[in-house]
Amino acid sequence: MGCLFGLFNLLGFVALICGIGYLSNNFGIINIPLDSFRWLLIPLGVGFAVLVLAILIVAGIGLRRISRPLDELLDASNKVAEGDYSVRVQEKGWPEVRSLARGFNAMIENLQVNDQQRRNMLADISHELRNPITIMQGNLEGMIDGVYPADEAGLKSLMEETQIMARLVDDLRTLSLAEAGSLQLKREAVDMAALIRETVSAFKPQADAAGVEIELSLNDVPSVEIDPKRIREVLSNLLANALHYTPRAGVVKVSLTKAGSGAERNVMVFVQDSGPGIPSADLNHIFDRFYKSSDSGGMGLGLSIAKYLVELHGGKIWAENENGAKISFTLQ
Repeated sequence: MGCLFGLFNLLGFVALICGIGYLSNNFGIINIPLDSFRWLLIPLGVGFAVLVLAILIVAGIGLRRISRPLDELLDASNKVAEGDYSVRVQEKGWPEVRSLARGFNAMIENLQVNDQQRRNMLADISHELRNPITIMQGNLEGMIDGVYPADEAGLKSLMEETQIMARLVDDLRTLSLAEAGSLQLKREAVDMAALIRETVSAFKPQADAAGVEIELSLNDVPSVEIDPKRIREVLSNLLANALHYTPRAGVVKVSLTKAGSGAERNVMVFVQDSGPGIPSADLNHIFDRFYKSSDSGGMGLGLSIAKYLVELHGGKIWAENENGAKISFTLQ
């Protein structure tokens, strides 16, 4: 198309010169015998007309090749606007149009995944809230009717259910604040070893009940400027997961070491269980929000929140299989 357009310009320039010469000759400005140039003018005019026709044909074909994929893209966009995320367009046409179609398909695929995650989230929230509400309602009705005694054990059970609901609401709030960039950290100098000991001690009754031992390996590291509440939340999520997947008589290891040097100096913490490990299909997705393996409980928010909080502190978090599941994170 570019070559035809260049040739068209060349012939147009020649035709323009011939036209100027013809007019100049008629007005007596110049005197050129036209008979000697008729053999040139007729082929030039025919060639110019053929070239114009060829350009129109090629342009029409080119425009059709561009417009057909764009028409399909417009139809697909209308279907997406109506909520159909299964539509895809064929990647054909000019390279730019293929690139546009490829980007459109990738965008719709992401929208489809997000929409499915949203639906799953709503279903999970409904399920997670319905269970404690049903238990609380049943126990309260039983206490009112005199079926259950309103004693300390019954009230303690109700308190545990309210704590489950409160934890779910807190997770959702933390996630929404983190994604919106509105989560504020209250940094202070913290002794990481002491923070880990305090967090582990809170899980000691749960570990003893499950027959799981928690081993600590805490090296001497300098204090770090962190938000202790948020990092305790990260540790709690990792410990809860490790205890969930560790079999009876198993071991959960918690380690604190130095990492890096100079300006890159930081601390590294890992929590490792002796369970079956993370399935390879899940390894790259366990930090995705609402992502859950087939045998996991909860809503799939814990590790996603942990990732947000660690990265908000300028650190990194990753997972690997090493005699079980091992999740490590760094803090600057």
